[in-house]
Amino acid sequence: MLDRIAASLPSLAPAEQRVARLVLHDPRAFTTLPVRELAARALVSKPTVVRFCRSMGYDGLADFKLKLAGSVSEGVPFIHRSVDSDDKTADVLVKVVDNAVAAFLQYRNAASVQALDRAAEAIAATWRTGRRLEFYGAGNSGIVAQDGQHKFFRLGITSLATSDGHMQVMSATLLGPGDCAVIISNSGRTRDLMDAAGIARKGGATTIAITASGSPLAHSCQIHLAADHPEGYDRYSPMVSRLLHLLIIDVLATRVALRIGEPLQPVLQQMKNNLRAKRYT
Repeated sequence: MLDRIAASLPSLAPAEQRVARLVLHDPRAFTTLPVRELAARALVSKPTVVRFCRSMGYDGLADFKLKLAGSVSEGVPFIHRSVDSDDKTADVLVKVVDNAVAAFLQYRNAASVQALDRAAEAIAATWRTGRRLEFYGAGNSGIVAQDGQHKFFRLGITSLATSDGHMQVMSATLLGPGDCAVIISNSGRTRDLMDAAGIARKGGATTIAITASGSPLAHSCQIHLAADHPEGYDRYSPMVSRLLHLLIIDVLATRVALRIGEPLQPVLQQMKNNLRAKRYT
């Protein structure tokens, strides 16, 4: 969690940066002090303290303090180990696996349950009302968008995935109230995705961002599912970010399936039966 805050510093507003530095300086004290004292120490207003917590993907100061206290006490560090040119196969294996495991543990401890619930309810509502769910991503995130579409169409939700910027704009234009758009981005700064998110939101659709905290995309969408990690945005082959995005999609799909509940069971069973003919015995 502290790594997330440090990584988000450059993208925060100046006043929120002062709150962030206060957290990084003494996280244990931050969890115990009242908002008035926190604001005084950071030389900001009380609403700024709350706004910082929301910028980091939490529902407010209480939620942020709770997760911060758990992070400090459990102490699950994010150890990002870069692969070097002279690494042997055994070294590469350990580093890649350790990076992925550390990212998953950090997400488990820092994820906003409230944001996941809001996203799951919005998507489940598209099933109840027969509306549409669309996934947008560019480049590597476009592959994650396809995985999202694959997960959710099996739940009986009308869903689509596209990674082409022009198609995203046209598709987002057709969205309206009751529809959902899930926008996936490592950096949260891709222009095509920002355009599509803005169009979908303007049309009345619910926009859900899976991206880095403090990014423009995170601020522009109604629901933000934070995907924070120390992997650079300019990596030629992102690994941790892709796995983290896929994990968030899996958590979200599982939660939506549980919300749909009993009506889903016969459909999944029939699908399983129909697929048996596609396999050799």
